[in-house]
Amino acid sequence: MTTTDASPTATTARPSLRVARQRFLSGRPLPQGVPEEVVAAWRRARFFGVPHDLEEPVTCPARPGESALLGTARPVLDRILPALGAGGSLLVLTDERLRVLWTAGSMPGLGACTRLSEQEVGHNSAVLAVRTRGRAEVHGPEHFLDRWQDVSAVSVPVLGPESGQVLGTVTVASRLCAAGPPHPQAAFAEATVAAVETELRARAGRDERALLDAYVRAARGPDRAVAALDGRNRLVSDAAQRLLTPEVLGTLERTAADARHRDVTGVARLPEGAGCTARVTPVRLDGRTIGIVAALEPLDDPAPAASAAPPPVALTGSSVPWRHAVGRAAELVRSGEPLLLTGERGTGKAALARELFGPDPVQEADAARDVGLEQALSARQPDRLLLLRHAERLAQPGVAALNSLLDEHPDARLLVTYTPGAQPGPCLQRLLDKLSARSVTLPPLRERTEDIRELLPALTPRPAPGQPPLTWTLDALRALEAYPWPGNVTELAHVVRALAEHRRVSGPVRRAELPDAVREGPAARPLSPMEHAERAAILEALRRNGGNKARTAVALGIGRATLYRKLRGYRG
Repeated sequence: MTTTDASPTATTARPSLRVARQRFLSGRPLPQGVPEEVVAAWRRARFFGVPHDLEEPVTCPARPGESALLGTARPVLDRILPALGAGGSLLVLTDERLRVLWTAGSMPGLGACTRLSEQEVGHNSAVLAVRTRGRAEVHGPEHFLDRWQDVSAVSVPVLGPESGQVLGTVTVASRLCAAGPPHPQAAFAEATVAAVETELRARAGRDERALLDAYVRAARGPDRAVAALDGRNRLVSDAAQRLLTPEVLGTLERTAADARHRDVTGVARLPEGAGCTARVTPVRLDGRTIGIVAALEPLDDPAPAASAAPPPVALTGSSVPWRHAVGRAAELVRSGEPLLLTGERGTGKAALARELFGPDPVQEADAARDVGLEQALSARQPDRLLLLRHAERLAQPGVAALNSLLDEHPDARLLVTYTPGAQPGPCLQRLLDKLSARSVTLPPLRERTEDIRELLPALTPRPAPGQPPLTWTLDALRALEAYPWPGNVTELAHVVRALAEHRRVSGPVRRAELPDAVREGPAARPLSPMEHAERAAILEALRRNGGNKARTAVALGIGRATLYRKLRGYRG
């Protein structure tokens, strides 16, 4: 659980915020001193088409079905509920998509909500908590909706015990706080999340043991091809490793996720040419499904593996961070709205963008060459996707032109790639704010090292006729997985291409053939007590920020280069 500063709006600013909101809704100029982040939130709500006078539903719509988070949190919420106090407050639990899973208490205007996403109801504390990954407050006129003008709310994100990803939020809403931030129930919300996260950690250990027990039972006997999966952990026997392709593994991962909501017992439907069958059995604990065990059997005449073309590099990878990012990007692309892809240099933003749109005609512009976008926008065709690369290099006229385009055509077919670095100027920051609700951050390669073995065949150039494909010794693979890859997939591709084109020996690539930095790896050395304390602080900050190095560096008040240097020094 993390705690951030409360809402930036001071109590004394609330009357002026009410006036500013009315001016904003009527299209009149805003008074001086209105916080930019509040104005940006109102603009996003208008962009999403949220009506400010949205009425409370007459009937209470159905809520999502079975939820692992709700199953874990419900006993904690029932136990802690009496401490909320009687009357005038509402306690809300949402999932990571801000769908309401559970509520208790009463608060006019909030009781019947089923979603707290910005696209549905505009700015609120749950949205802000997910975005900042910390405690967040929103008071009165900071909200966009009329019916929330006299509401104060505090939200705290629930973080996964291992992944650090946001699993949901806990929100306490009450009547507008006369004293302003901090919200009087802020400590209660944080204590509730702390208790839920403690229960999540306890259950995670039990779930892993149950999955391991199921795997051991199924894998008894010689050469049994068995895989056990729960969406986070993966146990694969040697015989199954020989049968599993990335496509089959991806199908089984999706089946494991589906098993939490429906019965998946029986033979799984695998991709064409899989070369095997998979009989699936759910793994259950305390009446809930936590994963699956798949027993694999080879087909009598399997399709030769070499005949299948490797998947595009931009889509290759079965790690949870990568699958989540690609799945989210594909979902946003299908909506037809503008999309922002962010990530470090070399993570594959432009390549993924091209793959997502398939054969659709794409007009590509590079802000590194056309900083003002004069050429791109003058040649823009409304029915053709505009892929804008390197938005961080746009000059101010280009940013202004892009902001104007989105103001006039909020549904423009636009995909923007952005590499975070220096602090963006106010105009570029406004552009990023506009696209923030439809943005996806691609994880760096060092945060998905399990994908390296899948990436290698996709990155290797096709061998000359009669030449064997490039293979790797286990020692070389371990060196590749231990290296931090500051240049990400692009750097890995350069290494693979250089080896494929210039090596003069046959057989698998050995560790000694790798570049010096990759071969030698981080130097192991004993740490001083001060370094141990510093390392513990950095790892805790990383956990709080979900492994995101850029946010961690900001939280610690150091540069990203310094953070990477320290992490490399602590390895081993």
